[in-house]
Amino acid sequence: MTLKPSERIPIPPGFWASLRGLGIAAGDVLRQASLPIDPASGSDAAIEVTVDQYYAVWQAYSDLVGDAAQAVIQLATVFETAQYPPTVLASYHARDFRDALRRMARYKQLCPPESLRVAEEGETCALELEWGNAERPGPPILVGTTLAALLEFGRRGTGRPLTAKLVEVTHSANLGDVRALEAYFGCRVRTGAEANRLTLLRRDLDRPFVSHNAELLEILTPALDRMLDERRRSRSLPETVKGLLKRKLSGRKPDVQSVAEEMGMSDRTLQRRLAEEGSSFKSLLASARHEKAREYLADPSVDIKEVAYRVGYEDLNSFYRAFRQWEGDTPANWRLEHGGTSNPFGA
Repeated sequence: MTLKPSERIPIPPGFWASLRGLGIAAGDVLRQASLPIDPASGSDAAIEVTVDQYYAVWQAYSDLVGDAAQAVIQLATVFETAQYPPTVLASYHARDFRDALRRMARYKQLCPPESLRVAEEGETCALELEWGNAERPGPPILVGTTLAALLEFGRRGTGRPLTAKLVEVTHSANLGDVRALEAYFGCRVRTGAEANRLTLLRRDLDRPFVSHNAELLEILTPALDRMLDERRRSRSLPETVKGLLKRKLSGRKPDVQSVAEEMGMSDRTLQRRLAEEGSSFKSLLASARHEKAREYLADPSVDIKEVAYRVGYEDLNSFYRAFRQWEGDTPANWRLEHGGTSNPFGA
């Protein structure tokens, strides 16, 4: 989901409480981040900041700890479940790990700037972080802590010492003691990867949550769904659909049924409402593929075959034909002219 320029990100009270548990004062973090915010405000209330300020807070925390790996592990483990915000509580009290991850991916849309994509395939499940502002992906400390928190979340919910199969981060430096991270995750941590991804064993998703609370879910779920609907209504329907399509694109072609289901309506209703706004699912899918293709091609480290796969094309020739229709040129020639630049769509 792309952030609007005016959109602000709330830092929940639980974050500041966790820092206090580590002996780090909110005021020290805010001063280190050079934020024009009263240090006293970082106590019991959420602080709303811009994307740049949000990233600065995370970097300041990392700088104060000194080692990014230790900062990741400490914050992921010290964050108390009682301090979880409602969007996370709705996942913590889910039936099992799979249900929890699906809820987390859904309600993560209420907590920008990053979004979460869950993809099960074979014996594994990949949890991939994506950023609403592709020109400024999150700093290493934010990426590492988010991935660690996902595993910690599963451990707490199931009551079992789960381990990951693989951790991948796009950053190649500033991660601190990688061996400490590997000991925490119980697997290899690969840097300089194509995506920020936590890969779990699929069988662990079937594990029931000892924290399951059906009664509390009956209260939280409708309230969060209303908040999500209000957020989506603040954007046009075509914009919302294209945002969902871009999030779902990764080695597959999203269908109208899956998008409609995520939006809480039938596929016929979705297509009718899009038509009423002068759009269509087919055109939005093409636009989403086009924008994501340009984003990936702007990164010279991503092979063109991989680009085709990521935007849902099963064969390279089909991707080449589509790209010629979009740009009037081949992907290779476009990359030569634009490679290395930032995402032209800013999404």
